[in-house]
Amino acid sequence: MHRSAVVLTLLAVLSVGCASSPPRLKGAQVTLASHADARVGTYVSSPWGFSTSSYWIEGPTGLILVDTQFLPSAAEEFVTWAEAVTGKKAELAIVLHANPDKFNGTDVLRKRGIRVVTSEQVRASIPAIHEKRTRAFAARYAPDYPAVLPLPDSFGSQTTELSAGGVTVKAHVLGAGCSEAHVVVEFDGHVFPGDLVANDAHSWLEMGRTEAWLQRLEELTALRPKWVHPGRGPSGDAGLLVSERQYLERVIAEVAAEHPQGPFTDAAAQHIRARIEAAYPGLRFPVFLNIGLPAEWERQARVAAP
Repeated sequence: MHRSAVVLTLLAVLSVGCASSPPRLKGAQVTLASHADARVGTYVSSPWGFSTSSYWIEGPTGLILVDTQFLPSAAEEFVTWAEAVTGKKAELAIVLHANPDKFNGTDVLRKRGIRVVTSEQVRASIPAIHEKRTRAFAARYAPDYPAVLPLPDSFGSQTTELSAGGVTVKAHVLGAGCSEAHVVVEFDGHVFPGDLVANDAHSWLEMGRTEAWLQRLEELTALRPKWVHPGRGPSGDAGLLVSERQYLERVIAEVAAEHPQGPFTDAAAQHIRARIEAAYPGLRFPVFLNIGLPAEWERQARVAAP
């Protein structure tokens, strides 16, 4: 069967089953070749799983997966679909940074014999993030949330090449941005930056590391990618890096316009959020601003303090 037919068949099966499926699986999608390269496919979870994008890269004999999904059920569906579409087994998965939509599915994939890896720096950040996010999410998503720490193996602390399934990718080890450390996967003109790039959605600004984040975008631009595959939203060309830079610069400017000093106030939050949402109407997950704007305020207040 031609791959496009396989994708349509899978989508048809999902849509028929939606009436009796758990809400978390409604709206999940799998797509191929929007970027004219059938070796790269995308799985997008339902909004219940934050519309999280994970990817597969197809080699001659197997697959490399990029990220592992937020919900264990979505991780299972992701790998099942990837293997069904390609007719090949996933052999390796790479976690890009320490956010649960990247690492929560680690043990699901391991049980299927898939090696899951990340950098030493990202791995070191995961336990604290898992503990924090478990407090926030475990009860809400029970029983579909990992109770045991899902900790990938380390491939080391330096940029390296990783091979599986007859294909080789470069795993770039980068510093802070939306998380304290990042891995960016590069493959034949494609880059996979995780949540360093969001498309059609607000960015996750909780860490308050926007200046470092801008540097990460410079490093991504230096790779001269033809295609960029974000952690959330559709894939696109290198213009996504420009758009992300413009978004971050706008957030920085709108916070600065309130002359941040002292605690972040409700009035400041309303003013800043209203201007950002007016500048970017229709972006999904505006709730991310509730966490991100206080962090950016605190960063600027620290810089301005004598």
